[in-house]
Amino acid sequence: MDLKDKVVIITGATSGIGAACAKIFGKAGARIWITGRSQVKLDETLLMLQKEGIKCAGGICDAADPVQNEKMAEDVREKFGSIDILINNAGVSMRALFSDLDLKVFHRVMDINFWGTVYATKYCMNDIVKNKGAIIGVSSINGFRGTPARTAYTASKFAMNGFFESLRTELMKLGVHVLVVCPGFTASNIRNNALLGDGSTQKESPRDEDKMMTSEEVAAAILKALRRRKRDLVLTREGKLASFLNKWVPGLMDQVVYNHMAKEKDSPFK
Repeated sequence: MDLKDKVVIITGATSGIGAACAKIFGKAGARIWITGRSQVKLDETLLMLQKEGIKCAGGICDAADPVQNEKMAEDVREKFGSIDILINNAGVSMRALFSDLDLKVFHRVMDINFWGTVYATKYCMNDIVKNKGAIIGVSSINGFRGTPARTAYTASKFAMNGFFESLRTELMKLGVHVLVVCPGFTASNIRNNALLGDGSTQKESPRDEDKMMTSEEVAAAILKALRRRKRDLVLTREGKLASFLNKWVPGLMDQVVYNHMAKEKDSPFK
């Protein structure tokens, strides 16, 4: 896919994978629209992109709000004329045993990760179908294999994967490319901003971020997969192994995942 002058929307793009995608897709010639919930962070990211010579704009959008998603699509049409590619990246994680989890937190995670994806896709899809463009969902290995203390996050990612599988089949004769990206552990701020059982933020990652795949590496892999029109992209050796083993020896994986998560810093199992 030639990205020259293509219009790409990236949700939740003021940091991490989203910001990295904005930069790499913009450097490839695309016109970029980014969203975020902080005007300060949005302005900082736009300034970074502009310094790279990337044509870009953006706006405040809470992924969980259908009205704001509809306005996002309208604003992009007004600014750039149409929409070619949507990267559903906005997301939030959580960390708490289900027994300790306030259901309001469960709803919030589903509203952002799953419903946010549905809203953005719904309001952008007509343009994307007309332009034979692409819809990308940044999901997770948790979309294939659940992990303890992340019930809401896992549920949201399973839902995302199912939604895109169904949508891909609906659009397969219309020339639209649907790509589901499932990164393994990636160095980003998603764990710092993860919600705890009461809805407060975790603030500190329980994992060694330095040993993870970088956001830039993930963004480069997404662009490569888009150009090759791949159906699914599972990243990191650990992620690919987890997906494979969960398919063939799920019972064993229950114990493996439990033991692995129990070793996390401040694990809820301790």
